[in-house]
Amino acid sequence: MPDYTITGGGYQATISERGGALRVLRHGDRDLVTSWPEGGPVPYYSGTMLAPWPNRVVGAEYAFDGRRHHLPVNEPDRGHALHGLVSDRDWECAELLVVEDHHGHVRLTYIVEPVEGYPHRISLEVRQALSEEGLSTTLTAQNVGESAAPYGCGPHPWLLAGPDVTTYELELPAGRVLLTDELLAPTDLVDVAGTPYDFRAPRVIGETAVDHAFTGVADGRVRVRGPEGGVDLTWDPAVMPWVQICTGTGLGHQGLAVEPMTCPPDAFNSGTDLIVLQPGDKHEATWTIAAVNEEG
Repeated sequence: MPDYTITGGGYQATISERGGALRVLRHGDRDLVTSWPEGGPVPYYSGTMLAPWPNRVVGAEYAFDGRRHHLPVNEPDRGHALHGLVSDRDWECAELLVVEDHHGHVRLTYIVEPVEGYPHRISLEVRQALSEEGLSTTLTAQNVGESAAPYGCGPHPWLLAGPDVTTYELELPAGRVLLTDELLAPTDLVDVAGTPYDFRAPRVIGETAVDHAFTGVADGRVRVRGPEGGVDLTWDPAVMPWVQICTGTGLGHQGLAVEPMTCPPDAFNSGTDLIVLQPGDKHEATWTIAAVNEEG
């Protein structure tokens, strides 16, 4: 499971072939994401690519194109299919450019072959590039099979601003939150006003346990601040209209998961914002992680 380290703009990033994951991101001497040891294991999907669906397919089954499909269950305590098919797979390095203190980048590829519950062939490419603006990641998917394929994607970084997420200040300018039941299956999409999940004005997370998808993020930005500084994650909300926020309450894992997504949980069943890739179609999504400067 080789790693690839790039530098640029005062940043250093280490990308793993496992899951195409961002394993380390530093600005100066400060870690911006929760890292993990070289060689793994990868804790709680840290930094991995989520495709051809992010989040959950409830009950690990769905209907598409007139057929019922059954996916392998990888969240056995809830019975769902979680975070796609590539987060634990070894990607291949297609290009590596290491330029000291300038614009280093690395490009990894993976092909999703037809499997139980997902009889489609999807070519994936992830390009990670550093500059003074931070780490910009672009995930490109192309349907290289012979049938239309449902598709969604997102990343799974845990942003790091100190050892205790309860001390983080979260700014999440999202207007609506998707409520869930005890199995984290979606129930109702509601206005954040009057819920514990209204972080439109920056405030400390405290003891609020969050593991929810949000939408209506007008400017496509989430900011966290803590004792060790601040981190921004930005994206185009026209391409990724959803973001999952997870405090990891009870996991014993540092950081705050901030996961921009092209679709909400269980989109394979609801159809909400689901992308359908016809043979030959491409889809591209980009996001950026950056340190917040003292004036930011």
